[in-house]
Amino acid sequence: MESVSHLFKVLLPNYLRSLPIPKTFDGFTKLTYQDWISLILFLHVFLLIVVALVKLVLPRPPTKVNADIKKDDPKVVDLVDVEDLNTEKAAYCRCWKSKQFPLCDGSHTEHNKLTGDNVGPLVIKKCCKDKDKAAKK
Repeated sequence: MESVSHLFKVLLPNYLRSLPIPKTFDGFTKLTYQDWISLILFLHVFLLIVVALVKLVLPRPPTKVNADIKKDDPKVVDLVDVEDLNTEKAAYCRCWKSKQFPLCDGSHTEHNKLTGDNVGPLVIKKCCKDKDKAAKK
């Protein structure tokens, strides 16, 4: 902790006092090549620190979930009538990574491994009422 205290109480103030900052605008024209290098290096380090702090403090904008499916449409909507399902159940994509969108092709497995996410498909199963109706006929 002592070294940090020494840095902020002694080294940093001494360094800032040694910077060749002119008191007037005309003084900038009289700076030497070495003075300009000192100022530019200081400004770069200062700006890097400010940018890093701003990135830590400001909230990140939300990222898009859908990277490339039907990007020309204002809203992606797929309508499937359960009566039209050819199988007992169907899995629909919720990760937006499927090559067979809106059907799930298992792409969420790789997505989950890469991101630590836990997304899976929406599975729709035909109800037993359909079987009961068929049995009654």
